[in-house]
Amino acid sequence: MKPALLEVMRMNRICRMALATCLGSFILVIFYFQSMLHPVMRRNPFGVDICCRKGSRSPLQELYNPTQLELSSTAVLHQMRRDQVSDTCRAHSALSRKRRVLTPSDLKHLVVDEDHELIYCYVPKVACTNWKRLMMVLSGRGKYSDPMEIPASEAHVAANLKTLNQYSIPEINRRLKSYLKFLFVREPFERLVSAYRNKFTQKYNTSFHKRYGTKIIRRQRKNATQEALRRGDDVRFEEFVAYLVDPHTRREEPFNEHWQTVHSLCHPCHIRYDLVGKYETLEDDSNYVLRLAGAGGALRFPTYAKSTRTTDEMTTEFFQNISARHQAQLYEVYKLDFLMFNYSAPSYLKLE
Repeated sequence: MKPALLEVMRMNRICRMALATCLGSFILVIFYFQSMLHPVMRRNPFGVDICCRKGSRSPLQELYNPTQLELSSTAVLHQMRRDQVSDTCRAHSALSRKRRVLTPSDLKHLVVDEDHELIYCYVPKVACTNWKRLMMVLSGRGKYSDPMEIPASEAHVAANLKTLNQYSIPEINRRLKSYLKFLFVREPFERLVSAYRNKFTQKYNTSFHKRYGTKIIRRQRKNATQEALRRGDDVRFEEFVAYLVDPHTRREEPFNEHWQTVHSLCHPCHIRYDLVGKYETLEDDSNYVLRLAGAGGALRFPTYAKSTRTTDEMTTEFFQNISARHQAQLYEVYKLDFLMFNYSAPSYLKLE
């Protein structure tokens, strides 16, 4: 059974085939915050207000006012995902919207493609390297043609992509209102283990070892050797988890983006995302975005299999040595991501 079908079944919602979609209203604070109060689908919410490329339809029009009269199962699935985010934001408003106002500096993860009217919020450890490559091809105006020919290091050079925080506030407002906004998410603990494996078990990541590894060992390891304190390259997963749940850690500074919560990186309770892609259905969801952008004929999401990918089974093994207390505390840190993106609490968790 396909992951997308399993997700629909797991959502346990009544999904009605509606004739139309609604994007929602906008409230100007510093810039537009998309309303989370309009999950019902209605046709043609735009009229003549949406400005798109001459002779073409914008991605928002393709999503909310499709050429085909009947909604596809894919469109219904993504509506359910939007509803899940909206419902979670309302149910947990005290946690999800602690900050009533965002500033442009909060938008540094939102990558903009002017040519195709797209805004992509990148989340590290959720195929963001390949999606940055795709955004470079889409916005490069012919400079790039094959995303996999772009070195990973080049994809992460900030100057190669434009982010929403680089615009003026009126320009931010206009793009949030008229561009298709999307992000990709992953089971939170699988993403966390992936970040740990990449940043703390690979010998080449010396900057992370020095910046975070030495600090973690100093705080969490009793009788640490001087070599370990100096190098910081042998952090254990149990020590990493203890560092994350330590209240002092978040008081000191925000989490690094590789283990920061998705709702803190992309602010989905303030910005209404039109599409929520998932790592479990990565290829299908990515190609759906490309089709909406009118690039599906010439561009496809890279399909190569990564042999070192962090799996659910691997994540289960990593959590075997984590105490029940730390498991429960860690779940609370990432609870909104679990709920917002419809991930069940893992069966291996020893929640008290």
